[in-house]
Amino acid sequence: MTSVSPGAGRIWTAARGPLLIGVIILFAAVVITLLRGSGPGGALDPRSYQPDGSRALARLLEQNGVRVELTGDVSSLDGATLFVPQPNLIDPARLDRLSREAAATVLLAPPGATDRVEVETREPGCPFAAKAGAATMGGLVYKGEQSCYDSTLARVGTVTMLGHGGIFTNRNLDEEGNAALALSLLGQHERLVWYKPAEADVTQQKTFGELIPDGWKFAALQLGIAAVVLALWRARRLGRVVPERLPVVVRAAETVEGRARLYRRAHAAGHAATVLRQAARDRLAPLLGVPVGDDPSEEIARRTSRPVTSVRALLYDDGPVDDRGLVALAADLDALENEVRKG
Repeated sequence: MTSVSPGAGRIWTAARGPLLIGVIILFAAVVITLLRGSGPGGALDPRSYQPDGSRALARLLEQNGVRVELTGDVSSLDGATLFVPQPNLIDPARLDRLSREAAATVLLAPPGATDRVEVETREPGCPFAAKAGAATMGGLVYKGEQSCYDSTLARVGTVTMLGHGGIFTNRNLDEEGNAALALSLLGQHERLVWYKPAEADVTQQKTFGELIPDGWKFAALQLGIAAVVLALWRARRLGRVVPERLPVVVRAAETVEGRARLYRRAHAAGHAATVLRQAARDRLAPLLGVPVGDDPSEEIARRTSRPVTSVRALLYDDGPVDDRGLVALAADLDALENEVRKG
């Protein structure tokens, strides 16, 4: 019988192709990510041309005479409109101070919402947004002195709160009255401070998982699934052992001697003694008419006139045995078999 389990060489030969493909895919993903991340970008970034960026709105504001300043270090807000896309990341006390200094403030999805609704086209329902008309609004709901678009836009003093920022993105700017509403909110004064908080202002640090781009997470999931499939493919059942004709005939005596050398090298005299006793019991059972597995000691004692205790000790004793004792045991078992055969 010959083993057909694959060795290390065969495993490497079979796995190196998929492994090489995985390395190439990973390398390509890294290169693409680095190239895409080399320029400005990000959601609601006035420099970004991506669908969720705000480059189109920034250009539109500049064409209407509004100077757009993207900054993380606000030194002066006199006479300026302050736009904060991520107010939840800023310390409330600092945000309150900046809002008081600015001539007008626009906060996107700040804390303090009372409800959440679906994003859809909504009518203004208030005087100051009437010129803009219907717009893509929704998300968070706020209470204020003036409420528009089903309270998804609310104004308290000079501070305007929005529940959703879709009207500022390149993707949605040209829909409905989004552009008009965005211009009316961010173009109130000649200077717009687009506030991107500096690291010192950020109060909520992102976890490692939040810092990983979604594309990388999806790629890791795909690689994990591929690894599992590859493991299942390599670990599939190979079926029963296939018998093959041996190239040479090995004599039984040589097999016995080889196995004996292995036992001796492993210092397994006790195991060898157990094997000898089991083999002797299996050979004696048919001669005595005793079912295989039953104790033949009493029948052997009756035929050989040996005491039952000595026969049982010879066939079942499991005490420690050295090499000399193993030779003696083999001789005693052989003598016992001869007596049974002659009896």
